[in-house]
Amino acid sequence: MRKPLVGTGWKMNHGPAAALTYAARLRALLAVQRTDGLDIFVLPPFVSLSAAAAGFAGSPFAIGGQNIHWDESGSWTGEVSAPMLKEVGCRYAELAHSERLQHFGETYELVRLKVDAALSAGLTPILCLGESAEDKRRGTSDETLRYQVTTALAGQTAASVPGVVLAYEPRWAIGQADAAPPDYVAKRHASLRALLVDVWGDATAQATRIIYGGSVSPANGAGLIALPNVDGLFIGRAAWTPEGFAAMVQIVADAKLG
Repeated sequence: MRKPLVGTGWKMNHGPAAALTYAARLRALLAVQRTDGLDIFVLPPFVSLSAAAAGFAGSPFAIGGQNIHWDESGSWTGEVSAPMLKEVGCRYAELAHSERLQHFGETYELVRLKVDAALSAGLTPILCLGESAEDKRRGTSDETLRYQVTTALAGQTAASVPGVVLAYEPRWAIGQADAAPPDYVAKRHASLRALLVDVWGDATAQATRIIYGGSVSPANGAGLIALPNVDGLFIGRAAWTPEGFAAMVQIVADAKLG
């Protein structure tokens, strides 16, 4: 049984003071809601991690970083390592977000090193995957996803792969008015599950969580989380307020916990 997962990344929003305010409000909003049985995460900017860790201490909410370096330490000005994230209380590390690929020149070969570093430090990588609009137009979406998964997880064993969360975020749907159509999402998630079976076996495929992100909102969240092979939601701007995130947590709880 795969534990449902719901989370948000704040991108370059919410400094330390705002993180504390957000955490206090979210805890109050969800105090009367059922959250046991869910994994819930928040990915603040690096400067807000300590504040978020303090604000969410003793709660069911986990925090994570939006990126890591592949080395544990060294002469890497401006970078943050996986052990550093672990030390400030992180459970997760987001890797390969489309903005990192588009604006900072990251590749999935590089991401593989980061996956290794995250797992070695005891973090759960949230591995972002997604095809471009051109991939979609050419009908090569599944081929692109296969390349991304097998490259980023090269060398991982059948036992280690379930320690990674696969976050399907079609690049053409991020920041748009609407998420990808439900039937399209269902096909891509089914393809990812089949890929896991093909490369690492059925047991690994059944234990690995695949979540959807890309313009998720209260308007479409219930339909997306109800799809086969969608184990959770990764929310952007709709969860940048505690009220918005609380609403999305409730949607996932209603769908997955009954």
